[in-house]
Amino acid sequence: MSQELVYERGVEDAKQFARILYVAHALTFFFSAGMLSILVLIVNYVKRPDTAGTMVYSHHTWMIRSFWWYAIWFAIATVIFFTLGLILIGLPIAWGIWGLAWIWMAYRIIRGFMDLNNNKPMPV
Repeated sequence: MSQELVYERGVEDAKQFARILYVAHALTFFFSAGMLSILVLIVNYVKRPDTAGTMVYSHHTWMIRSFWWYAIWFAIATVIFFTLGLILIGLPIAWGIWGLAWIWMAYRIIRGFMDLNNNKPMPV
C-alpha cells in the first residue's frame, strides 16, 4: 500500500504562485540586470502574509532578501564604477562585483525554485 501526500489546496496555490514569482524574478533578472525585479518584489511583499505558517512564507522571504542584497551589491559596484572608474582601477573591481552578484543571484533563484519543488523551506 503506497502513501500519498495530500496538501491543502491553499498551500498548493501558494506554491504555484511562488513558482511564478521565481520565474518572474529570473526573467527580470536576466533581461534587466534585476532592476525590473522591483515589480516582482512588491508582489512578494503583498503575498507573503497570506502564506504565514507555511513553508512558502520562507520562499517569499528568501526572494525578498535576495533582491535587497543584490541591489546593495549592484549599487556598491555602480558607485565604484563612477568614482574609481575614472582612474581605471575601479573598472575591473566594479565589473567583478557585478559579475559575482549576478552569479550569486542566479544561485539564489535556482536554489529557491528547486527547494520549492522539493517542498523544502528556505533557511531564513
